[in-house]
Amino acid sequence: MGYLVTVATCNLNQWALDFEGNTQRIVESIHRAKEAGAGLRILLDIGMPVQHRNIRYNCRIICLNGKILFIRPKLWLANDGNYREMRYFSPWLRPTETEEYHLPRGIQKIQDSTHVIFGDAIISTIDTCFGAETCEELWTPDAPHNHMSLDGVEIITNSSGSHFSLQKISVRLQLMVEATRKNGGIYLYSNQKGADGDRLYYDGCAMILCNGEILAQGAQFSLDDVEVITATIDLEDVRSYRSSMSRGLQAARSTRKYLRIQTNFELRPLEDLDLNLRPTMPRPPRYYSVEEEIALCTGCYLWDYIRRCGAAGYLLPLSGGIDSCATATIVYSMCRLVISAIEAGNQQVIEDVKRLAKFGDGKLPNTPQELCNQIFHTVYMGMSKQSSKETRQRAKDLAAAIGSYHVDLDIDEVYHAQRNLIVNTLNFEPKFKVEGGSVAENLTLQNIQARSRMVTAYEFAQILPTTRGRPGGGSLLVLGSANVGESLRGYNPIGSIDKADLKRFIAWAETNFNLPCLGEFLTAVPSAELEPITDHYVQSDEVDMGMTYDQLTTMGRLRKAQKLGPYGMFQRLLREWASDRVRTDDDHEPSYEPAQIADKVKRFFHYYAINDGHNPIVAL
Repeated sequence: MGYLVTVATCNLNQWALDFEGNTQRIVESIHRAKEAGAGLRILLDIGMPVQHRNIRYNCRIICLNGKILFIRPKLWLANDGNYREMRYFSPWLRPTETEEYHLPRGIQKIQDSTHVIFGDAIISTIDTCFGAETCEELWTPDAPHNHMSLDGVEIITNSSGSHFSLQKISVRLQLMVEATRKNGGIYLYSNQKGADGDRLYYDGCAMILCNGEILAQGAQFSLDDVEVITATIDLEDVRSYRSSMSRGLQAARSTRKYLRIQTNFELRPLEDLDLNLRPTMPRPPRYYSVEEEIALCTGCYLWDYIRRCGAAGYLLPLSGGIDSCATATIVYSMCRLVISAIEAGNQQVIEDVKRLAKFGDGKLPNTPQELCNQIFHTVYMGMSKQSSKETRQRAKDLAAAIGSYHVDLDIDEVYHAQRNLIVNTLNFEPKFKVEGGSVAENLTLQNIQARSRMVTAYEFAQILPTTRGRPGGGSLLVLGSANVGESLRGYNPIGSIDKADLKRFIAWAETNFNLPCLGEFLTAVPSAELEPITDHYVQSDEVDMGMTYDQLTTMGRLRKAQKLGPYGMFQRLLREWASDRVRTDDDHEPSYEPAQIADKVKRFFHYYAINDGHNPIVAL
C-alpha cells in the first residue's frame, strides 16, 4: 500500500508595498490549500530580504504553524537581462553550511526563541524530506535540486519571479521535467503573476511535477488574483523511481550532506487514512501559440495596469496602420478577458469594472464592445494632403468593430500654425521632399505633424474623461503603437513584438476575435503618411528606412539574441544574403552584393545608436 500525500502551490498577484492586500492573498491561498486537504503549500515558503551579519540576502523563510523553521538564503543570483540582484543582495557562497541568525526583538517574542538556523539546510518531517530553491537556481548548471535529491530530499519547492517572454514557458517547463526525470522526486513551482508596475508581466503558471511527469498546471494568463493547484502523490512512487543502482551509488558518494532540521509534522498522519483518495494522474502540458500569448499576456498586463494606476482608461492614436491596429486589438483582447472573468463571477474584476466604467444602477457590461466603449478611446488625426481616405476608413471600421469611443479629426490648423512660426520667424519657407525641399526641411515638416499628434493625443487624454462624465476622475493613459523592430531604427516601441509576430497576431485575431476588418490592415502598404500624396508618390516606411521590416527583424534578432556587433552581423548576413551563395529550395532570403549588405548593417547600427535611449520611456 502506498503513502499518499496532497501538496499545493499557487499563483498570487502581489504588489510591492501592498502589505494588507498581499497578506490577504497569502491567507486566502492557505485557506484554499487546506480546504483541498494539502499538507504542504509552497507559500509557507515566504520570500523576503534578510540582513545577516550586515550582509543583505534574498531569502526563503520556511514556516510551520506560526513559527520559523529556518531561513534559506539564495545561492545563485540572477544578474542578466531584466535582473540585477547583485545590486541589492549577496549570494550565500557556502552550500550546505549553516549559521545561527539572531532574530529581531519583535519576532523573538512570537518565535519564543532568540535564534533560528540560517543557511543551506533542508526540512525533515516524520514522513518525508523537502528543500527549497529560488527562481534562478532552477536555471543554473549546478542547480541545488541535484544535490538535494542525491541527499534524499523528496519534495523541492521553488518560488519564482520569472517574467513572461514569448514561448519561454516551454523552456521553464522543460527544466522542471528534466530535474525530476533525472533525479526523481516532487517539484512544486510557484511564480509571481501580474504586471510589475513597469514594463514586465509575470505569467504565473504554477506547476506540480513528479518523476518527470506533470500532475497539475495553473493558469498562465488569468485575471484571478489567487489561484491554488493541488495534486495527490504517492511518496512510494518517488522512492521506487530512485531505486536504481546507478543513482544509489552516486548518492552514496555525494560529498554534499545537508543539515536536516527535524520536525514532528506529517503531511498526512496515519490516522487520516482515506481509502477514497486517489493519486493524481499525469497530464500533458498546456502551451499557447505565439499569437495566443500576445493576445493573452498583453490583455492581462493592460488590465492590471489600468486598475492599479488610477487612470480613467486608455487612449490610442489610431492611424489606420497595422501597428496601431495591433495595439487596439490588444486592448480589445483585454476587454474579452474582463468579460469572461465577470461571467465567471470574479468579484475583484467586477469591483474594478464598476469603479472604472460608467454603467447605471450597478449594471455590468455584457459584451467586450460595451466595456471597450467605456474605457478605450481612439483618435484618428488626419491631414488633408497627407492622409488617405483608406486609412481614415480603416480606423473608423476597426473602432466600430471593437466598440471604442472614436474621435475623427484633422490637425491641419495646428500644423499650419507651427509651419507659419518658422516662416514668420526665420523668413524661410520649408518644403517637402516631393516639392523640392532638402532632407532637413522634409524631416522638419514631418516632425511638426508627428509631434502635433503626440500633443493632441495627450490633450484629448486629459479632457475626454471630463467631457464624457467619467467616474473617479483621472486622465487617460496614452498608448504607443510602434513595434520593437521600428524601435531598433529609431521609434519608441509598445513592447517587444516584431512586425512578423504582429502580422501573425492580426491574422489570428481576424478569425478568433471575429474582426473581418483586420484583413484590410494586413494587405495595406506601411506608410507614416507624413508627406503629401501625389499621383506619382506615396510615402513608404520601408523605403524611408532603407530596409524591409523582415530585414529589420532579422538584424534585430542578430543584435539582441545572437549578441552580434556590426562586423559579426555583416559576416553572418554575408553568408545568408550574398548574391553568389548556393541557394536551396527553402532559401527565401534576399540577395545582395557585399557592399549593399554592409550599407544596411551600417544604417541599422547608426539609427539604433542614435535612438537607443528613447526605448525606456514607453510603458509597454
